[in-house]
Amino acid sequence: MIDFTSCPKRKKAYAGANGNKISILFQNELYMLKFPALSTKNPENKYTNSCISEYIGCRIYESIGIPVQKVLLGTYTTEQEKTKIVVACKDFTQFGWMLQDFASLKNQVIDSERNGYGTDLQDILYTFEQQAALNAVSLQDRFWDMFIVDALIGNWDRHNGNWGFLYHMQTDTIKLAPVYDCGSCLFPQADDAMMQETLQNKSKLHDNIFNRPTSAIMQNGKRINYFQFISSLENQDCNAALERIFPKIYMEKIDKIIEEIPCISQTHQTFLKTILFARKERILDFSYQKLQREKAQKAMQKQVEVQKKHAPFSRAVLQRSTQEIQENKRRNSPDKEKAKSKNEISL
Repeated sequence: MIDFTSCPKRKKAYAGANGNKISILFQNELYMLKFPALSTKNPENKYTNSCISEYIGCRIYESIGIPVQKVLLGTYTTEQEKTKIVVACKDFTQFGWMLQDFASLKNQVIDSERNGYGTDLQDILYTFEQQAALNAVSLQDRFWDMFIVDALIGNWDRHNGNWGFLYHMQTDTIKLAPVYDCGSCLFPQADDAMMQETLQNKSKLHDNIFNRPTSAIMQNGKRINYFQFISSLENQDCNAALERIFPKIYMEKIDKIIEEIPCISQTHQTFLKTILFARKERILDFSYQKLQREKAQKAMQKQVEVQKKHAPFSRAVLQRSTQEIQENKRRNSPDKEKAKSKNEISL
């Protein structure tokens, strides 16, 4: 653990509501030092684990290969001689680049029915198409890539102020910013007692996978349920992101990130591993496998149609192919998927 107490302080200030922040120099580079936020939901736990969540969430993004802010975990002793767990986030706005959030880009779309911080999905997708500052495909891909990873880590606060782009005033150029602000993932309000309850109670764990946390993105006036949205396979861009991201998730790397953190309890470590494994298995694995079955089914259907049209096709082969298609449809039936998603989780 790095002790940041003696690091030189800078006058740069940082906005945001999730904990106090100061600017420091560490190894001659500028960092934002984030302090744990006060707990609002758990009176027994004065401070949240937001710095731990920020560190792990960013490291998971890094392990998957998505550009993300560099983070370092450490301690800081205040003037009142209170030592706190902090996370240092390398400042990526140097050398003339300034951070602008997606909300500011969204405000440029005059015909948008909501302001920049409105998180209605259709309005966000409309912004991708109408804005002219960034490549629309790159912007869209980053959004859905983050959506898939945030589903894994359980991030409930990826609103329009928590992702964005970098703008260079002298050159009037713009580029996507690294992913930042992951402090609201992995249940930062939970203390060891709440974690232990989740580990011992299958229904509690089930709730923490399928029901909460939900996404900050809204659809039809409600926050999106990660499992329901991704597993529905209704959004093709989300499906494409699932296929991009899923093969890059290695639980061995993620487990190692957690195991190397010296300041968390064994209960906390077990809780994090259990939650991440279960969310990957029940949300991402399930949805990815379902997507592959549907693609295989469509390919088989297309093959049957081509063979029927252009080549002699025996009745026996045609009957067998038709039966395979019907069997795939039966396995992918909504009733069976719904029953599968409600199966109890084995720890």
